[in-house]
Amino acid sequence: MSESCSSQSLPNSAVFSSSPVVKEGWLFKRGEHIKNWRSRYFRLLEDGSLIGYKNKPELPLPEPLNNFTVKGCQIMSTDRPKPYTFIIRGLQWTTVIERTFHVESDKEREDWVAAIQGVADRLADSEDVEMRGPHGTVSSGTETSGIGTMEELESKFSLQGTSSSKSTGKKKVTLENFEFLKVLGKGTFGKVILCREKATGRLYAIKILKKEVIIQKDEVAHTLTENRVLRTTNHPFLISLKYSFQTADRLCFVMEYVNGGELFFHLSRERVFSEDRTRFYGAEIISALGYLHEEGIIYRDLKLENLLLDKDGHIKIADFGLCKEDINYGQTTKTFCGTPEYLAPEVLEDNDYGRAVDWWGVGVVMYEMMCGRLPFYNRDHDVLFTLILMEEVKFPRNISADAKDLLSGLLVKDPSKRLGGGPEDAKDIKAHNFFRSINWTELNQKNITPPFKPQVKSDTDTRYFDTEFTGESVELTPPEHQGPLNSIAEEYEQQQPYFPQFSYQDLGSTLGSSTAISLSTGSLVQQH
Repeated sequence: MSESCSSQSLPNSAVFSSSPVVKEGWLFKRGEHIKNWRSRYFRLLEDGSLIGYKNKPELPLPEPLNNFTVKGCQIMSTDRPKPYTFIIRGLQWTTVIERTFHVESDKEREDWVAAIQGVADRLADSEDVEMRGPHGTVSSGTETSGIGTMEELESKFSLQGTSSSKSTGKKKVTLENFEFLKVLGKGTFGKVILCREKATGRLYAIKILKKEVIIQKDEVAHTLTENRVLRTTNHPFLISLKYSFQTADRLCFVMEYVNGGELFFHLSRERVFSEDRTRFYGAEIISALGYLHEEGIIYRDLKLENLLLDKDGHIKIADFGLCKEDINYGQTTKTFCGTPEYLAPEVLEDNDYGRAVDWWGVGVVMYEMMCGRLPFYNRDHDVLFTLILMEEVKFPRNISADAKDLLSGLLVKDPSKRLGGGPEDAKDIKAHNFFRSINWTELNQKNITPPFKPQVKSDTDTRYFDTEFTGESVELTPPEHQGPLNSIAEEYEQQQPYFPQFSYQDLGSTLGSSTAISLSTGSLVQQH
């Protein structure tokens, strides 16, 4: 069973499917993050869709809260943690996921399980017939399911490209175009490495992600969203993308390199920032988020670790993996994303949410800067979520009236009443008295001197990066079944099952001649 991808809009065909209804009624669904039971009205369709609504839907059908497919699923009945529970288990990409439901009687459960199993069996039978020709062989023109074994995925990803793109005539970007200098960071999916472009001598941060891990951890949609957002945005306080390309087993983002460190690092060292310093950072963050909202994008993952400083001390927002595209005022999304301490109440309540979720995030990070702690915190996530939903925010005595009023407005639990939650969006926040000294035009032109300038001696100075990483080898492991880490030409990208049309070049790009990079046995280990 796979759920509609967590960072993508639900396709209209899923939301407004014309497929006949097999069964419908009320189910209790257990929350995926807050483990409570939520009443949902579900409709099981002949095409395998299992669609959940907050209320019994009427025409025109509203956008659902839940959108699953029961194709290829397993169903188990149990009386834990509640009587008359059933669990639907299936593959989401290559990961086994489970969704837990319960009803009020054994008869109800039997009816739902029989209906779901019947639809799943019919889909399996019809797919088997479609895949086989008149003599029982698989038809050559038929595409099988996108979910396969890791061996199948490895073979699909093993296609090697040529040195230039025939379809565009652009010089193909490969890892051979860059000299690797230092490891800047590590995450679950790969490494970020400081590199120098050989042709121009320019420094970039190249994020190299393992496809296999991205697929296993169901992060394909987030990764593709990051690529799209980086390609289409241009703002002084957002990290910019120079190139993106893929090899047989990796995805590569070549991004603007900033070496002033994370705000998390600087705040950890200084404990609190002054209100003036917070005002400056807050203004640059609000400017960038307001721009994203104008482009129909909500960011959703605002936290100190994603706020970087450039060498002059200006904000750069990084990591666009949780961005939700095509969101304007009045439009909402229903996917659970983000870091627990920064999650807005409307996300936790499984409610619709829109752009105002970002202004809650601004409230949290600005509170951290001025108060030296999170507004809501507990090691136990269930307690933390209760605090976010129920507790009123408290302020230290030394905070100014304007700062308190701003943070109180940003941390309103009802998104429709939150500062910035109306149709004027960022304009309402910019007009707040706390920002009365900010000239927003001058700010966007970087004509306001930052309150802190990072103490970097050169462009390659990595003092603000963790020495645990910067001392590591920058060598990469070649794919097990292939030779060099060559990139895939654009004309072959459509054959990549999860990452078609991934490649990108900034129009100002200049590439030099290809010089081989020696790649030995260093590995991209699984990290945070």
